[in-house]
Amino acid sequence: MTRVRTVAVFSLVTLLFGTSFPAIEVGLRYFPPLLLGASRYYLSGVLLLGYAVATSSYWRPVTRRDWAAVAAGGVLFIGGTGFTFVGQQFVTSAVAAILVSLTPVLTVLFGWVLLPDERLSRRGQLGVAVGFAGVALVLRPDPSNLLDATVVGKALVLLATVLVTLGTVLVRRARAALPVPALTGWAMLVGATVQLGVGVATGETVSLSGDPGPALATVAYLGVVAGAVAFGLYFWLLEQVGALEANLVTYLTPPVTLAIGSLVLNEPVDPLAVVGFLVIAAGFGLLKERELAAQLARYRGPTR
Repeated sequence: MTRVRTVAVFSLVTLLFGTSFPAIEVGLRYFPPLLLGASRYYLSGVLLLGYAVATSSYWRPVTRRDWAAVAAGGVLFIGGTGFTFVGQQFVTSAVAAILVSLTPVLTVLFGWVLLPDERLSRRGQLGVAVGFAGVALVLRPDPSNLLDATVVGKALVLLATVLVTLGTVLVRRARAALPVPALTGWAMLVGATVQLGVGVATGETVSLSGDPGPALATVAYLGVVAGAVAFGLYFWLLEQVGALEANLVTYLTPPVTLAIGSLVLNEPVDPLAVVGFLVIAAGFGLLKERELAAQLARYRGPTR
């Protein structure tokens, strides 16, 4: 029964994360990108902090390590996602999800550089190279038109992925004792404030003409369902199965996003981007070959 519940939660988290990219596309019809991101993360942050207050007495940053983790998580991990919102004005939701799927590969690379206990074997280095080859297939920059809107959009989403991954590694490096839901909630509030400040400074404004219902429903979905609920379930998944299996959500999200974007939003399918995604996933497979093989053996063992 526990295994069935874990699979159900894994599937639900994949669905929720997969729908977040199309939901951003819808939200951009009503809100400028950074104000949309700020609205989402303010709502998610308040809900996660409410959960942290209700379940633990340790919900406020206390130590220097706590504050360092909140700062790294807020400015880079959450604040950096603002580039995803800006980039999605110019690319499809599926392309954005595919570029974000580079996160586990980048996590290993940044961990190797910034965390003293991390090691990267030659096979791991090959995996990183393969992952970046997949990104090249998705980006496909045209030297004659590097300022093309689509190329710029892809570059912005990739920049967001780099900043978000760097933020997660720096959070790990801080070794904060603050529980993950509280840490994430505080980081969301900091990141939302960064996005709001930059958005206002660059002249973003919100003017909801007509029925505001769809616009508010989109923010509510992003903030509550694809935000606080999805992250809460992901934290539970991390506790149950560990980071390796939980990170597989990253590689199941793009197909969900591709299907929803194509069927619901009528977004075109980019075959080379799909190939690039498969190459990125292959790079992750090279990086984590031993761990994945061990997990597969553990699940197959009882049935031999």
